[in-house]
Amino acid sequence: MMAEAGAGGPRLAELLALGRRLWDELETSTEPSSGAPAVQDKVRQGLDALQRATAMVAQLELFSENEELEEVASADLKFMLLPALLGSLTLKQVNLSRRIEHLESAREHFLHFLKLCRNYGLGSFQLPPATSSHEAAGSPPAPQDPTQPNLVAMAMSRTAKIERYKQKKELENKLASMSSSVESGTADEDQIREFYILQIQKWIGTSLEEIESIDQELVILRSRDAARQAPPGSRGPSRPARAPMKPFILTRDAAQARVFGAGYPGLPTMTVDDWYEQRRRQGVVSQQGFGEPGFLPCPSPPAGAVDEESQKQQQEKKEEEDDEEALQKARDWDDWKDTHPRGYGNRHNMG
Repeated sequence: MMAEAGAGGPRLAELLALGRRLWDELETSTEPSSGAPAVQDKVRQGLDALQRATAMVAQLELFSENEELEEVASADLKFMLLPALLGSLTLKQVNLSRRIEHLESAREHFLHFLKLCRNYGLGSFQLPPATSSHEAAGSPPAPQDPTQPNLVAMAMSRTAKIERYKQKKELENKLASMSSSVESGTADEDQIREFYILQIQKWIGTSLEEIESIDQELVILRSRDAARQAPPGSRGPSRPARAPMKPFILTRDAAQARVFGAGYPGLPTMTVDDWYEQRRRQGVVSQQGFGEPGFLPCPSPPAGAVDEESQKQQQEKKEEEDDEEALQKARDWDDWKDTHPRGYGNRHNMG
């Protein structure tokens, strides 16, 4: 196998190096938008290079389900990362009309990478289900009440996430300390092998996280599409449209209606009796009215409130009469001043 890899090695290694370099540039890009033409051009170039490298790996049969990790040459270990890199670059495409297609394709790449690692005993993890709908082939999922979450599964998932995060930090620190010697060519065979295995283990955690995120996004997108395609009648009966009510001022009696009408000529007015009669004709209330459902009766005023209202009306009437009497006195006083000059009748300042 080492000889086969060497026969096509230079070209294969160049394609992997190109795809990995473009992926690194996209990860550290300062472009404000992932949909920028320059960004998407790099995505397309990276995908092309990695897809060609993947085809060459399949042709060379570098990896087999029937061999152990020790049988894989150290220089060939880095090619195990091809499916994971393909999945990551596939997610960076921004064509919204093909988003579900890209998510499903990326999931397949990540799952292929995880299966490859599982076959070689790299890492200890639970393989995600074969499909994004969490249904194994030929075995539908058990029904579960959505209002009763699986607390055990949630706790296990949270514990697994915490453990993966710790492992990721440890792996990043180790890789950072070893990268300079591997890239400069001063590392020996054992160091190179350990470096590539650490990279693979780091991408195992990344792939598990990406698949979980993909599954969540697919559920949202498919639910949205299903809601758009559903016929209008399947969304439940719609309420009959109610005729809009015209604005009006509710007055106590006809006198107030005239006053408000004069002040607001553009706004219709009506008394309480008029309003009630109109609602009765519309069928909202019956002649009995107060016993009908849907009608909120006006409470009868208490006896004290009636007495108070009567006293207030008497007081207003008295004030009006007092005003007329005061006005008559003022008129008489003006007439008297017209016929009696100032100082008339003052006998104290004679002189």
